[in-house]
Amino acid sequence: MSLHEFLREGGEASCRIVSRLGHLIQSLDVSGLGSSFPFNPAGRRSSWRDWDDDIMQLDSSPLRAADITPDLKKQFAFLSGGRGDTGSPIIVFPEFPAFGEITDGAFHNVLTYLTSVPSLSSTGVGFILVIDRRQDRWAAVKGTLLRIAGSFPGNLQLVLVLRPTTLLQRTLSDILFKFNKDEFKMKVPVIMLSSITELHAYIDHSQLTKELGGTQEYCHEKWISHRTAIEGFALMVKKTAQILQSFGTVLAETELPNDIQATSVLLSTHTNKKDKMKEDLLVALNQGSRLLESINEPVVRDPDHNMNQDELENLATVQRLLSQLDETERAFDEFWVRHQTKLQQCLQLRHFEHNYREVRALLDQVSEKLATFSEVGISPAHADHIFSELSTYEERVCEVLGRASSLACDGDDMIHNSHYAEDSVQPKCMELRAVSENVSSNLRTRKDHLLKAMELHHCLERASKWVDDGIYLLASQPVDKCQSHEGAELALKELEHHLDNAEQNQLSELSTIWREYETVLNQQFRDQVEKVFQKQVSMQEMFDKRRVSLKKLAAKQTRPVQPVAPRPEAFIKSPLSSPAHIAQQERKCSEADSGNSCEKGNGQLQNGDNNSRHASLSEEEENLAVLRRHVMNELLETERAYVEELLCVLQGYASEMDNAAMAHLIPAPLQNKKEVLFGNMLEIYHFHERTFLRELEQYTDCPELIGRCFLERMTDLQIYEKYCHNKPRSESLWRQCSDCAFFQECQKKLEHKLGLDSYLLKPVQRITKYQLLLKEMLKYSKSCEGADDLQDALTSILGILKAVNDSMHLIAITGYEGNMSELGKLLMQGSFSVWTEHKKGHAKVKDLARFKPMQRHLFLHEKTLLFCKRREENGEGYEKAPSYSFKQSLNMSAVGITENAKGDNKKFEIWCNSREEVYIVQAPTAEVKTTWVNEIRKVLTTQLEACRASQQKAPDQVFQFPPVSSGPVSLSPFKSGQKSFKRGEEKKAEPCSLDADFLFFTRSPLEKDLPRVPITRRSGRATPRRLASKAGTRPPCRWMPQRSMKDIPAPMSLLILTQRTTAGRSCVPANIR
Repeated sequence: MSLHEFLREGGEASCRIVSRLGHLIQSLDVSGLGSSFPFNPAGRRSSWRDWDDDIMQLDSSPLRAADITPDLKKQFAFLSGGRGDTGSPIIVFPEFPAFGEITDGAFHNVLTYLTSVPSLSSTGVGFILVIDRRQDRWAAVKGTLLRIAGSFPGNLQLVLVLRPTTLLQRTLSDILFKFNKDEFKMKVPVIMLSSITELHAYIDHSQLTKELGGTQEYCHEKWISHRTAIEGFALMVKKTAQILQSFGTVLAETELPNDIQATSVLLSTHTNKKDKMKEDLLVALNQGSRLLESINEPVVRDPDHNMNQDELENLATVQRLLSQLDETERAFDEFWVRHQTKLQQCLQLRHFEHNYREVRALLDQVSEKLATFSEVGISPAHADHIFSELSTYEERVCEVLGRASSLACDGDDMIHNSHYAEDSVQPKCMELRAVSENVSSNLRTRKDHLLKAMELHHCLERASKWVDDGIYLLASQPVDKCQSHEGAELALKELEHHLDNAEQNQLSELSTIWREYETVLNQQFRDQVEKVFQKQVSMQEMFDKRRVSLKKLAAKQTRPVQPVAPRPEAFIKSPLSSPAHIAQQERKCSEADSGNSCEKGNGQLQNGDNNSRHASLSEEEENLAVLRRHVMNELLETERAYVEELLCVLQGYASEMDNAAMAHLIPAPLQNKKEVLFGNMLEIYHFHERTFLRELEQYTDCPELIGRCFLERMTDLQIYEKYCHNKPRSESLWRQCSDCAFFQECQKKLEHKLGLDSYLLKPVQRITKYQLLLKEMLKYSKSCEGADDLQDALTSILGILKAVNDSMHLIAITGYEGNMSELGKLLMQGSFSVWTEHKKGHAKVKDLARFKPMQRHLFLHEKTLLFCKRREENGEGYEKAPSYSFKQSLNMSAVGITENAKGDNKKFEIWCNSREEVYIVQAPTAEVKTTWVNEIRKVLTTQLEACRASQQKAPDQVFQFPPVSSGPVSLSPFKSGQKSFKRGEEKKAEPCSLDADFLFFTRSPLEKDLPRVPITRRSGRATPRRLASKAGTRPPCRWMPQRSMKDIPAPMSLLILTQRTTAGRSCVPANIR
């Protein structure tokens, strides 16, 4: 059944059922309800018509017993339940002395209600009124008749009046009734009765109450109670039916939702409302049953009891209401079953569609993932790793295929169970099976191709190893030992033994390989096969040549030779024995016979020793080439493994942190911390996988040139600094969450034996591995073309490692309020013992005792020197790394150094403020001290050159030297020296003007690294007297510009003083002593 047909049939059934509910409500006289549902089964009309009139009569009046209960309880009129001979209902007006006090409204309401109680068939005949006024007067009789004639709402058949029994009143009533008969305007006969006996002539005594001489039992309170209950029950039935119809209309007009949640909510809401309807129906049925038991109580108590006509009508009314309520419940249940089935099928369809979208997306994801698995691989290890990953991923593929198959079976069950959406479900089932078959076929194909590729890779690996071992064997055979008969035979046996394994290791013909592995051979794989095959051919040619040579040596007859001691100088000085000459002769050698000597070029090598030396050089070069290839292979293999490990971590851990299915396993401290945990690992992976690995592979045939690749990508390799800076935060986060279920689950899926922390350390290990590999390559490439590039690459890598190490220390500094980026490049850092001296007046004061130095960690920047205190931290890993508390800083433009202090070769001085502040620094070793002094020299010299360059831009500048003393000198921006001087002596100092020619500094052995710096002078010569000064220290130098020039300031630490030496005049930078 199609969806359209199901909805159309369901709509028609809903209309039929709701129409039945509407008919019930219409029969209960609930205006306006059910009018929109004109359809009504013909079979139901006759069954309801029998009691429609009773219910309509029951509800035709807006009055209810509960509304006029006080007036009814006065009992000035009541329905006794009796009937006349024609079935007319009897209304009794008993003795009621206060009848005249009853208001017209109360009188009218009571009579209106009493005439509405009997059925329409009974009221159509007319009512019989019995007025009992035997104990009253004629005036009461007249008043009653007048009020009845004026306001009785129903049809009258007969009025029987029991007139007053006293003689006077009876006589008076007979006379006055005849004269006033027309005044009553009665359309029916009014009969005056003198006694009860006369009443029995008109009405059977069984239809009269005991007060009127009859046998009928009547209880007015009980009658009021029954009427109130019946009317309340009828009202409940009407309201229930109205609610059911409204609810049915809502259900019939409800549109099916398009998502699971809305459908589930709708089904739940409708079910709850249905349950509430059922509860209301049950309450109504229980109330009707109790009312029915109450009406039947006299019969149950006395089986011979005869009910009056009103009681029988009440009983019938309640029974019919209960019957109709049961029928309504059955109709509603029938409607609900269809509606619930429709909603359940809709929910089932929405689940199917949701699962279909999920499974379809998973199938697409699996198909895309399978497409990423290479069918070839670039190496045996790579192919094995891909196959292992594919085998692991096969479980995921089988899981997805299982879900797809199960979902298709669910769709088949829906179709088999006549689901209304069969036209929508069936195509989806067919598509799921088709896509699943495609994915399964793709998986099998890739596994078969990988197995084939792995087989070929291993063949290439065996062949390549066999070839490399053969070349290594040729390189490892000493040429001098092969000159003997025994040595040649031993070497020949080694070659034969290696060739014995050729069948198991060497490649077959290329045509055979092309034919057997056609399905997996791409261009890169073909080139790899051809390269290995070419190496195999070349190795076999080398073996053939070596075998021929060894066989000749082994077959050569030995002859006695007189031992002669050769002169070593002869060979050394011979121009024919130089490596260049040998190489030239090698190119001129004939390939026809390796045993023949070279023909004429610069000369012939006729001596057997020269041939041996020539062969030795070639063998050594071959050995180095083999070793370079080994280093290159290790570099490439470890690089590929490194890239695969990074990808494994990123996919197996980092991507899983974004997987919603794994979110519940991630602890709170780890949430949204992926960048902290992994740093810029993704950036590192992209660089190596997309760029660096591919460029390294281009140098496979020329490994000695690999330094160029490193130099070209040195800037990109600096991304490791960012990773190393983040490593402490990453390790701290890992220790905090290492035991969480998320990491354990990821490690289980990846089948890793080591935890994530081991893989997070891989980038740090990799950047340090490069310098080891470059050292090895440089070791075997010193005479090659790319040796300089290798050396530069090694230096640059070591520089990156040093920068990373220094920056790791730098970020551990605490308490520095300035901007460290303004300090310039970090040049050096290290721990020292420091003493501090302050000069106050003529006294020197030390901050601490001489034998208690301060332990300080110094950071030398281009512009500033920082003093910090090292603090060891407790913890593990990076948390155990020290931190540094900032203590003070010195501006490098205002410091000077003294290389030797106190005669200790490990101490030097850093001072400023004219040596008012002196820092005696003791290095751990003399070498450390020398390195630091040289680096500080470079900084100060750079500042000096910068100052000179800026001053040369200003023409005609005059440099004024102060007097020169033979004592120690300094280059401080302030007044310096170890002795005080008098102002009068300062005035005696004559300034010296230097001419424009250059005077270079002479340097002591300790100052051998200091560059020669020229100083301009105006006069041709400066006498010793003018350059000398009296005892004491000189004042600082001053630049004296000419009158026409503006002042040009210079860094005070770079001003130059002269020093007189025994050898003559020399200018020495006094801030570097």
